[in-house]
Amino acid sequence: MLKDDWFTVRQIDDKTFAISELGHWEKVHSFLLLGDSKAALIDTGLGIDSMKRVTDQLTTLPIDVITTHVHSDHIGSHGEYTRIFVHEDEESWLTNGIVGLSIEQIRANTARDITIPIPNSFNPDTYTPFTGRPTGLLKHGDVFDLGNRKLIIYHTPGHSPGHITIFDETKGYLFTGDLLYDETPIYAFYPTTNPVDLVNSLEKIAKIPNINMIYGSHNSLGITPDILNEVKLAIAHLKDNDLVKFGTGIHRFNGFSVQF
Repeated sequence: MLKDDWFTVRQIDDKTFAISELGHWEKVHSFLLLGDSKAALIDTGLGIDSMKRVTDQLTTLPIDVITTHVHSDHIGSHGEYTRIFVHEDEESWLTNGIVGLSIEQIRANTARDITIPIPNSFNPDTYTPFTGRPTGLLKHGDVFDLGNRKLIIYHTPGHSPGHITIFDETKGYLFTGDLLYDETPIYAFYPTTNPVDLVNSLEKIAKIPNINMIYGSHNSLGITPDILNEVKLAIAHLKDNDLVKFGTGIHRFNGFSVQF
């Protein structure tokens, strides 16, 4: 498999790759999905190093960038690609800048707790998240046809207003962004988040049929779909105990946790 000083590239199958930044505390995963006629890149990482350097080695297909949400650790290399898609509720975030986080906080989050050498091109003091106009806007139910591979867009707000989940109907892969992952809490505790929306979004994805594997954007690469049974139990617990609101803290379940 491809070797790179910053990114860790792992092959999920012959047409699916995880491009991970494991030397950074956030352990961010982006995903390259190949079809017969074009490719989809789900997020573009932190922007500490060039994502395009990696994708150029993996495919010659034209690439559509599908943005799970407009936070700096998911749009870092957006500027290297010409076709960028984002949910309509976060068009203004992509165009004008991320709401609710200062540039000082973003720079501090990006630069801290890095365990491998950073590229010379990265300067944490001048690091600035991508801003630019998207090629197109997404809404719930939209479909990307990559050529014998179909991706379905689910609007799953909560962590952010325009957060989406992508279901690869052909492979049965569910790419959940920051809606569902393991090891560290799923966040919905700052002003631009919404705990009620997050729980409703978890309920939405738990009802999707024929999921073979779940790929979140942080921590472990690949979670088996039986976690969705735990998600359903967690939703009931949170609702029954009036916990779906800001300030109720971290709630731990079997395989994942949430923080409100």
